[in-house]
Amino acid sequence: MMAAQVIAWAQAPGKIILFGEHAVVYGRPAIAAPLQQVQARAEIFPDETCVVEAVDLGREVLVAQAAADDPLAQVVRLTCAALHQPLPSWRIRVTSQIPMAAGMGSGAAVSTAILRALARAFGKKMTAAEVSAVVYEVEKIYHGSPSGIDNTVIAYEQPVWFVRGQEPEPFVVGKRIHFLVADSGVPSPTREVVEDVNRAWKQDESRYETLFDAAGEIAYQARAAIEQGDVATLGMLMDVNQQVLAEMGVSSPLVERLVRAARNAGALGAKLSGAGRGGNVIALVQPVYAGQIAEAMRKAGAVSVIPTTISPEGR
Repeated sequence: MMAAQVIAWAQAPGKIILFGEHAVVYGRPAIAAPLQQVQARAEIFPDETCVVEAVDLGREVLVAQAAADDPLAQVVRLTCAALHQPLPSWRIRVTSQIPMAAGMGSGAAVSTAILRALARAFGKKMTAAEVSAVVYEVEKIYHGSPSGIDNTVIAYEQPVWFVRGQEPEPFVVGKRIHFLVADSGVPSPTREVVEDVNRAWKQDESRYETLFDAAGEIAYQARAAIEQGDVATLGMLMDVNQQVLAEMGVSSPLVERLVRAARNAGALGAKLSGAGRGGNVIALVQPVYAGQIAEAMRKAGAVSVIPTTISPEGR
């Protein structure tokens, strides 16, 4: 028996936040970049009904019968609505290399891959802005009150300067800059951490506004450093940003251990990336020291370390 032929397929990268975690929810700027080394992939096959097969989760979702808050079904429904198409008789098979709840944008990447595959199968085109808008609606299911940064950077697939409520702005990268992304192996529950920060902000608004202002100013300085290719200043700003995030209450002993290990092994700077209390730590490195820094972070508890870059070419 021959395997069913693929009607269409698409993929989408993960993402890392370089600067601006949490403060971005309160109107301050953030800088994020795609993580091309890990991808979510969606393939479409003929079927008798519309079903999403999430291979990594061991789930099959019948789209017509699924609840409104099922993100896999909802991205299909919203995409079909945006393209003015009925639910198709297709099987949408989804796989992902992106760790879940690790601050790498796994949910947004899966949604984007599904949307792009559907659009190709329908013979339609969607702009990055249109993709981002649909995926943002699904992000609300995952995160409650998302900043919009995950769907934006994954849809545009290039480093972006992001301020909530404004058009994302691709920014100039002065030279290739090298990072290591270390997965702590501890899930980072974005929705829970964002809600905790919001409660803390309500209890001590003045203190948290000061912290958000500090994070915003760091982001402005970091953008200038990236545009100038000034990695020494960029590393220093990562270290300062980590202190601010720790004061917000979103670091953890394991995150701090990974940050220290990276710095002690020669990183120019290191900080958590994403919601915190687990997830990822990113380290700014010179390529000649990348191997020893990666090994130090693994010894300190990282379950994986992924090298990535941002560059003038956008990759």
